[in-house]
Amino acid sequence: MIRIRDTRHSSTASLLGDAVQIAEYYGFVPLESLERNETLTRKPPATAEIEEQLNFARRDERTLPSIARRIALSTRKIGNAIFAWRVVQSGVSLPGVSLELHVIGHASAMAEALLIVVGNAIAEAAGLATRVLSINNIGSSESSGRYVRDVSAYLRKHIESISPTLRPRAAHDPIGTLVQLIERGHPAISRAPQAMEYLTEDERKRFWEFLEYLEVFGLPYELSGHVLGSRDVWSNSLYEISTVDMETQARIPFAFGGRYDPVMSRFARQPESAAMIGITVESRGGVRPKKAARSTPGIFFAHLGMEARRRALSVMENLRRSEIPVHQSLTYERLGDQMATARALAVPYILIMGHKEAVENAILVREVATNSQEQVPLDDLANYLKRRRMGSREIHA
Repeated sequence: MIRIRDTRHSSTASLLGDAVQIAEYYGFVPLESLERNETLTRKPPATAEIEEQLNFARRDERTLPSIARRIALSTRKIGNAIFAWRVVQSGVSLPGVSLELHVIGHASAMAEALLIVVGNAIAEAAGLATRVLSINNIGSSESSGRYVRDVSAYLRKHIESISPTLRPRAAHDPIGTLVQLIERGHPAISRAPQAMEYLTEDERKRFWEFLEYLEVFGLPYELSGHVLGSRDVWSNSLYEISTVDMETQARIPFAFGGRYDPVMSRFARQPESAAMIGITVESRGGVRPKKAARSTPGIFFAHLGMEARRRALSVMENLRRSEIPVHQSLTYERLGDQMATARALAVPYILIMGHKEAVENAILVREVATNSQEQVPLDDLANYLKRRRMGSREIHA
């Protein structure tokens, strides 16, 4: 948990206000704005019913069943992705709040990469100059079986060195026990089995696809077997953003997240994709995010092809830093779907990046009314749009 005094903010409300503004730039909406589906013939199971079936390895996992059920009760159409944010209370001995960002219904590694980029932008805006991004992958529930068995055997081998209060947990929840040992800095954790060594070939390919997004974006990361969570909750990627205390060199976690398909699927009663990141800060002063006035974008950004897809996050972040509002559909893969969205939004300008443009470090700027377009170098894109006043259409609160 980050202390407010270690940021550039004077209160939690100020930090959360800036964080929400960044999240909403990327299309996240308040969770409470999602409409409830009153016509469901088969309601999702009760939250308490699912919680009884789960082994929670981390405290911050306990908030996920409630949002999974809320999403399952919404009017979302199958196949449509949801970008939602909410603020929840966290901590008992150290009161704090967490801003959670969720991407539901998108199985691509783009979901996790987007969440990390937004989380990093929020940390940077908060004034956390020194940041460390740590990433792990625990695979699917099927492929991680051998990993859990080996962790269990490893814990039995070192049971005498484990605290007596923690030993009973080792028998029924080896991952949760390992998480506790990592948090306590137990000397045996350095030789514990590593989850990434147990991934299948397909899972390794998907993991490298995820890492490629970060590398193209230029975001440094480290692979760390110490970023773990319950197999009942998470699958595949897990990540943590920390800042470093300059005096002690100790890492202070700022954000944690991953893909929680197992929990979402239980409430959806079918296979479903879900990823999140939670940003936790202490409660100081007000905690309600202040809604700032924002602009309605007059531009839509569309991409085509894998190379352009990898570059999309960099384009969006550069435009955000230049304070140029833009609509996007980053989770759409087909250009036709994106253009249909642009038409529905009735934007006067569309930015289009295909494979050719991505390779040439450029983008097409199309005027919808005349269908004329011009190729612009990415390095000059923000200045080009500002010179021609191709920005927002109106201001609203």
